[in-house]
Amino acid sequence: MKKTVTRLADGRELVYYDSRDDAVRGAVDQRPLGPTSTTSEVRHDVLLGDSVAIASHRQGRTYHPPADECPLCPSRDGRLSEIPADDYDVVVFENRFPSLAGDTGRCEVVCFTSDHDTSFKDLTEEQAGTVLEVWTDRTAELAELPQVEHVFPFENRGAEIGVTLGHPHGQIYAYPFATPRANLMLRSLREHREKTGRNLFDDIVERERAEGTRVVLEGAHWIAFVPYAAHWPYEAHLYPKRRVPDLRGLDEEARTEFPQIYLELLRRFDRIFGEGEPPTPYVAAWHQAPFRAAGRADFALHLELFTIRRTSGKLKFLAGSESGMSVFINDVPPEAAAERLREVASE
Repeated sequence: MKKTVTRLADGRELVYYDSRDDAVRGAVDQRPLGPTSTTSEVRHDVLLGDSVAIASHRQGRTYHPPADECPLCPSRDGRLSEIPADDYDVVVFENRFPSLAGDTGRCEVVCFTSDHDTSFKDLTEEQAGTVLEVWTDRTAELAELPQVEHVFPFENRGAEIGVTLGHPHGQIYAYPFATPRANLMLRSLREHREKTGRNLFDDIVERERAEGTRVVLEGAHWIAFVPYAAHWPYEAHLYPKRRVPDLRGLDEEARTEFPQIYLELLRRFDRIFGEGEPPTPYVAAWHQAPFRAAGRADFALHLELFTIRRTSGKLKFLAGSESGMSVFINDVPPEAAAERLREVASE
């Protein structure tokens, strides 16, 4: 994979990742952009112990542009976009409207393909493997920034999720703190280790393999299952069988098998609700260990994939119990969700 680092007209970093070593990336951003101006700040909530990013400049971000004005498509036929080149494999650039910037962290956009009318599940295994290498490289690069404590690669898909750009893309948030979800997992890890002497993540995977009723997919190096206490109507967690704290720790065998398992899982998510249904909206979230957290070595890298659609034409809303008390109520039994995800396997 060839990596080419360049700059956009307003100074933001852009990185091309190409499968071909002979790719030439000399295109210059011709747009008359002024310097990026952000008002991002992080405020600590002393009552709950978490943090909130205040980013008022995001009110002006690009919102559902027509396909022929997509800022994530290549620059072609006289139309200039965020990507100066007329084609690309995978591109990463600093978000023009970041939630986190400067001392408060960093936000990046990851364009999975130059093809506007596709989705991650439609990528080839080679393309999906390249995206995995990009996520890994960005984790390594962002880990070197002194203000960054936790790196979170993720993809939002679907207008129901709140996606404002239809081009297949994801994002990476580099937080200046360990996120609340990571801290809760680390706390549970410590308590389980103190109580049993074992690793909690290892025990979770072993339990799912032993019971089998919630396992959706299993390969030589990865396993996907619906968690015992799933929060969302359809939710699957994908773990490498060899525990590592973040993407940098994956071995070659796991990297090779990942596209096969993940692409099949995404295809099944699109089949959950039957033929004729619009694409399933989802969030795909990588959970990695914070870089300087106690207990980091015990953490297990994994991906959590879930949809807010609970049945055909109906969404799962986070109402009183979920939003007010953080107590989820799931209408779909995890075992039933796993059975459905097994039923819709690719032929």
